[in-house]
Amino acid sequence: MSHGPPTLVYDGDCAICRYWVTYWQGLTNERVVYRPYQEAATDFPTIPLEAFQRAIQFIEPDGHVYSGAAATFRVLRQVPGRAAWWWCYSHLPGFAGTSEWAYEGAARRRGLLNRVTKLLWGPALQVERYVLVSWVFLRLFGAIYVAAFASLGVQILGLIGHAGILPLGDYLGAAHWALGNSAYLLLPSLFWVNSSDTALVLGTVVGALLGLLVVVDRWTGPALIGLFALYLSYVYAGQDFMSFQWDVLLLEAGFLAIFLTGGSRIVVWLYRWLVFRYLFLAGIMKLLSGDPTWHGLTALEYHFWTQPLPTPLAWYAAQLPPWLLIGGTAATLIIELGSVLLIFLPRRLRAVAACCVLLLQSLIVLTGNYNFFNLLTMLLCVFLFDDVALGRLIPQSLESWAQARAPLRGRAATVTATALALIVVPVGLNRIWQAFTRTDLPVVGALTQAVSPLLIVNPYGLFAVMTTTRPEIVIEGSTDGRVWREYVFRYKPGPLFRPALWNVPHQPRLDWQMWFASLGSVRDNPWIVSLMRRLLEGSPSVLALLDSNPFADGPPKYVRAQLYDYRFADRRTHIVTGQWWIRRPEGLYFPQVSLADFGRAADRETAPPPGSSRG
Repeated sequence: MSHGPPTLVYDGDCAICRYWVTYWQGLTNERVVYRPYQEAATDFPTIPLEAFQRAIQFIEPDGHVYSGAAATFRVLRQVPGRAAWWWCYSHLPGFAGTSEWAYEGAARRRGLLNRVTKLLWGPALQVERYVLVSWVFLRLFGAIYVAAFASLGVQILGLIGHAGILPLGDYLGAAHWALGNSAYLLLPSLFWVNSSDTALVLGTVVGALLGLLVVVDRWTGPALIGLFALYLSYVYAGQDFMSFQWDVLLLEAGFLAIFLTGGSRIVVWLYRWLVFRYLFLAGIMKLLSGDPTWHGLTALEYHFWTQPLPTPLAWYAAQLPPWLLIGGTAATLIIELGSVLLIFLPRRLRAVAACCVLLLQSLIVLTGNYNFFNLLTMLLCVFLFDDVALGRLIPQSLESWAQARAPLRGRAATVTATALALIVVPVGLNRIWQAFTRTDLPVVGALTQAVSPLLIVNPYGLFAVMTTTRPEIVIEGSTDGRVWREYVFRYKPGPLFRPALWNVPHQPRLDWQMWFASLGSVRDNPWIVSLMRRLLEGSPSVLALLDSNPFADGPPKYVRAQLYDYRFADRRTHIVTGQWWIRRPEGLYFPQVSLADFGRAADRETAPPPGSSRG
């Protein structure tokens, strides 16, 4: 009985056999000996020559022989993390028969298989490793965290500080009164401990510093845990101002990043699952919504000028011919619903999917201000490549540095990542199921509900319904009730001669919420009432969110809000007048009010319409 490694015997004249054997050698190193039957057949006289010619043969040291698909899975059994294939072959009903049938069919068409394989994987199949991919992702992901916390830091007091629009202390107090101690579980936030202005600002500073630690690759694991806990805290603390899909996408990606530091390939696949689910839901929700602009492929005829915060290039994009905008709408749906299906396929098809998504996201970045959203989406696409592909773009010195600092993958990391997958995958499936049926899968619904407060597996579907008009709220103040002056916001449309501005990766959250508020009423957006009050009080932290304060000598006596219909100026109007926007008055959004009668006016605006119920 031999005590050496097992031997795989293959057809040395078969191109596809040599192709895969070279790949397996990279996987197994010296744990398996590979020999062509042309030289090895005489060493195994009990195996007929016809058997060697028909299929690969895996010979164990004890003399046991496996052939065909079984031999393939015995090879993979020698690779850490790949033993599950042999378990499926041995225990899963129907798996062995199906595998052998597929192997025999492929063996009869070796020439075709060789051409297809090289088309999908390239001229040489190399072992897919993700050390460099993971290292690059974490460094850039840390930078996105830095941008997110820095953006919050310069506006947090105006949004939820004690003199802000939605004071956090009042919110947490009301939540605890309504929910009792269960509020701590339903609204997990570190700010239950301290919700002062100092804590709010300090948290953003700590978050930015933790992000920098990830960027420079120091204490990465603990820093990622701290970043997730902090950002989750701000998402709940921020109320209406932290209710965006990119906030939960950042949390979901950040949660997976904690486990990526263990080095398990399973986490790489979970990131691919996230990219697929996020993009697929973005596409399918557009169709399920029944929105006529998506079904009729006219969405881009409205998108560039109705989106929340256009960039300067959006005006030019809106001037494109209709046929090109229709083609762009169709391409968006094809990428979100079609190319994402390639994510789980071989490396070349994955690369096609990645390039399609990167192109789409790049065009969105050029025409729309979505803070770190598109940058994060593009970064997630790095998991659709492997170290070989990424190594062509990275200096050798940096690649060597990443390899030297790579964690040693152990059993604990694999077990932990497997447990994570048993949560993330079924809950993700349930999120897709919810999009189609508005119901939960059996059993998985309870798991979804249990993990929902942590925001680690979320529903998505941005721009499921395209807006076809652009109402804009213009807030005005007056000292006498006759002469009114506008409050100008930093980034949202206001002055007709001011072009759209860039603000990526910053998100001016008040400007964004003003866009949503314009699509409804004060009753739908009660935070508007608090904003108007803060302007009457002259709150410095709220005024700091605006571009300028037209009442530098003291707050106005009255404020009101007018509603206008905004559109991009056409090319001729822009050339003649220099205007980037044109607008038409649509009526009063919030009535004239002073501090003296504010309570009565606010109650009138937020009261339910006659015949309705608050219940």
